[in-house]
Amino acid sequence: MNSESQSNINTPQATKTKTIILNTPIDDERPVYISGNFNNWATQDRRYLMKKCAKGKYEFTFPPSSEFEKELIYKFTKGDWSEVEIDRYGNRTPNRSWDDDKDTKVEKVAKWRKNWLPYRPSQLPIIRLISEEFEIPQLNKTRKVWALLPHDYNSSDETYPVLYLHDAQNLFNENAAFGNWQIDKKLAVMSDYGIGKIIVIAVEHGESERLQEYNVGKTVLGAGSGKKYIRFITDTLKPFVDNTYRTKTEREFTGIGGSSMGGLVSIFSGLIYPEVFGKLMVFSPSLWVIPKIKLGFLDIFEPQDTRLYLYAGGDESETMVKHVLKFRKRLLKRESLKGKMKVHLSINEEGKHNETYWSDEFPKAIEWLFFSNKED
Repeated sequence: MNSESQSNINTPQATKTKTIILNTPIDDERPVYISGNFNNWATQDRRYLMKKCAKGKYEFTFPPSSEFEKELIYKFTKGDWSEVEIDRYGNRTPNRSWDDDKDTKVEKVAKWRKNWLPYRPSQLPIIRLISEEFEIPQLNKTRKVWALLPHDYNSSDETYPVLYLHDAQNLFNENAAFGNWQIDKKLAVMSDYGIGKIIVIAVEHGESERLQEYNVGKTVLGAGSGKKYIRFITDTLKPFVDNTYRTKTEREFTGIGGSSMGGLVSIFSGLIYPEVFGKLMVFSPSLWVIPKIKLGFLDIFEPQDTRLYLYAGGDESETMVKHVLKFRKRLLKRESLKGKMKVHLSINEEGKHNETYWSDEFPKAIEWLFFSNKED
């Protein structure tokens, strides 16, 4: 082989740039990102932030690289999957593809989601009031309890995972004083993405007795009755639900969750009863009431695979993120939990302590907890 041939082999092939031009008739101030098979479908990846040329017109140029010569598969978002592109009817759009050698591609987005909405009314879950006065023998009280069933529950013979949620007053009630999570609407949207086939059991809180009921053990709030409330869920409510609805009864299909004090009592539910709950949805937990939470008792349990979705907002308080990070670190350091506890940490630096941010996090948590094998 002569030197000229050798030189030709070592010379890299020249590549060219590829430019996407995006037109969107309905636009707002949110930036537009491209997510695809070239960045592991990450959202808010600043490397793929589109340049806004004018209202409703964006442009992005992929740098010259062999990485972008293969087929590009992608979607446009306004920064998150809760703000992804949709068609003019509000439906999800298929992935886009670019698989030719042209140097420019013109795309169009009709509409964008905002906080996962809009939704299709036909996909709304069936909401049933289980009881106005469901007995809580452990506390000698009664409480209103709801079930949200998949929209096609009555025409199906499927069995479903179950998520128990606290603070039902703030989950789907349009007249809630502090707003609501809109879980009914979010479940409707999720059904379009194949991640919403679950049963949600929502337990209303005890109004003035809420803090007492969600407070586990002795904390800065005093002695709570949280352990009795948790036993109500595990010993009374869950058996009723499993006998009444088509549920997947095993721990790996059973979750519990809530926010603030509801997040705290969910942590203890999962730690005290790992044989019952394999999924924990914990939003903005009130760890401040027990900053030196003792975890030594975990060593007496047989560790089991558990998934914990842990969320905190950076604009909630001075200590929220700090407490959550510390708790996660301590949890993962427990020798007895090594390899068994999977924790997904989600921090929204702009997040405040309210239903709007928990609402936005709800579908992400459902997907990771019940419909994903990702470890974090």
